[in-house]
Amino acid sequence: MSIVNIVLDEEQREGTTATVAQWLINEGDFIEKNEPLVELETDKVMMEIVAPVSGVLTKINLITGDDIQGDLALGVIDSSVQDISPTIKKITSRQTHEATNSNDQVEADINNNATSPAVRRLLSQHNINIKNIHGTGKDHRVTSRDIHAFLKQKPATSHTNDKRSTLIPLNNMRKSIAKHMVQSLLHTAPHVTSVFNLDLSRVIAHRKANKQHFLEQKANLTFTAYFIAASKTAIQAVPMINSQLHNDIIEIFNDINIGIGTSLADDGLIVPVLKNCENRNLLSITQELTRLTNKARSKTLQPTDVKDGTFTISNHGISGSLIATPIIINQPQSAILGIGKMEKRVVVTEINGEDMISIKPMCYVSLTIDHRVLDAHQCNQFLNCFVETLENWRV
Repeated sequence: MSIVNIVLDEEQREGTTATVAQWLINEGDFIEKNEPLVELETDKVMMEIVAPVSGVLTKINLITGDDIQGDLALGVIDSSVQDISPTIKKITSRQTHEATNSNDQVEADINNNATSPAVRRLLSQHNINIKNIHGTGKDHRVTSRDIHAFLKQKPATSHTNDKRSTLIPLNNMRKSIAKHMVQSLLHTAPHVTSVFNLDLSRVIAHRKANKQHFLEQKANLTFTAYFIAASKTAIQAVPMINSQLHNDIIEIFNDINIGIGTSLADDGLIVPVLKNCENRNLLSITQELTRLTNKARSKTLQPTDVKDGTFTISNHGISGSLIATPIIINQPQSAILGIGKMEKRVVVTEINGEDMISIKPMCYVSLTIDHRVLDAHQCNQFLNCFVETLENWRV
């Protein structure tokens, strides 16, 4: 017998807590190396752990809902056991499906999508047609979390005095958001917010002239890319913004790692992080932002994609908000930038000593700071530099 423990590597363990969401096979099942074995849920992302070797899963140490502590093995694989023949596997698979689900169409759909035993059990248990589910796994494979998400779409109802209500259980991400927000606002940092006006005329002109060129280089040039680039410039002018408080010491980071608050609709909020922005130009920023945005939308972000942020941008204007305050600081950072909705406004400008009225694409930008670390001086200096960078963008 050749025993191999299933453990998380250092990168998967670092900086986050995880619980077992779903085993994809049972004890006694054979699995090929690098096939999905177990799904873990953290407060930020779902992780799919693959088998380190081929063999039989002989023991499961942690079941669904268990927290993963330290170096404890999730389970054990015996790599000395060889796979059963394809013929036997085909017969066994067919018999299993016939016993658990008489719907031939569903059975065929399941087989065609190469689903795991856990997924097959859930599909049969809830009598779900797999064609109704969007797969977020590798090669669009349907995973157990996809099925759970599909089931959550069906409202749970309760009756109290003849009134109906919908009950939505908090997932790990929502629990973490609630705890983090209360900790940041009420127990950790005194929040102070400053608001400036921003004219986006030159940014709009530059984007119009360069959007197609960027697309040809696999970069979707959004306004957010400009906000990241201007934040980098403003942080370089006011390094204290890019800092963290440790008791009686302020740590100022050399790396500028900017997180972008990204809504997952009813599933919560996640903050992918663009690392080392100090070394990136607008094209590099746009390419990395495109990559992270695509991963966020397909729910394939990894723990490394949401770690080590030193500054955060909340583009709340995407949903129509003009001003949001206070935007909660993403602890242990010292500041967070808010971007409101862009709208055309009447603006008074002075030309040759005379006041002139014009229509400009404007938005409100705000900076919320941890007043233990920063004062109004640094806050306004940052916003001044941020606004000037964008309003004077070379077209």
